[in-house]
Amino acid sequence: MEAIVNADAATLSPLALFLTADWVVKGVMLGLLLASIWTWAIIVSFRRKIGRARKAIDQFENDYRRAEDVDAFHRTHSESDMAIARVFSAGVAEWRRSTAGKAIDREGTRERLGTAMGAAVASEIDRMSDRLNVLATIGSVAPFVGLFGTVWGIMRSFTAIAQAQNSSLAVVAPGIAEALFATAIGLFAAIPAVIAYNRFSHGINKIEARLNRFADGFHATLSRQLELGA
Repeated sequence: MEAIVNADAATLSPLALFLTADWVVKGVMLGLLLASIWTWAIIVSFRRKIGRARKAIDQFENDYRRAEDVDAFHRTHSESDMAIARVFSAGVAEWRRSTAGKAIDREGTRERLGTAMGAAVASEIDRMSDRLNVLATIGSVAPFVGLFGTVWGIMRSFTAIAQAQNSSLAVVAPGIAEALFATAIGLFAAIPAVIAYNRFSHGINKIEARLNRFADGFHATLSRQLELGA
């Protein structure tokens, strides 16, 4: 069996390299494989989340532009779980509180409306960005974890040289192959994580910009209502 494993290791079989690795290198490999699986799970979920958010914003903005009665539109969408609907609801709620009395502080109302909707946008972006930091962590840490496995494997190779008193390639090759395989797994986990983090960060920034533009437009609409004496 050992001869078969060594023969497979010579052909760079991933399974053989794992089986012949030191327990420390095995732990590194398993950790990096789990990180890679976690990365791809986050990538798939984020891709769906951002796609749904974009479609929801498109649909909400189209419905809002066609709406003739803001109060009726709010009643229809008050229970919606869309990010843009919650920003809209935050503006309506603040508007109603600020205009409930007989005397209306117009400047104060404008400031409170901007603060309320700005806070709602920030809250939605924080919620949407959940687990994005995991991609950043894996992207930055995985190469160093793989490098640790590499260093450990090379140290093992030098130990094998000392024990065998032979520096031939046959003695050092298994340890070096295991070490390089750990590095490869580290890069396999890190590269998709970094690419996905940059891509999704850009997507979330675009969604944040759209939410802020909607909030600014709704704020302008309510400000005109104040000028009309609402």
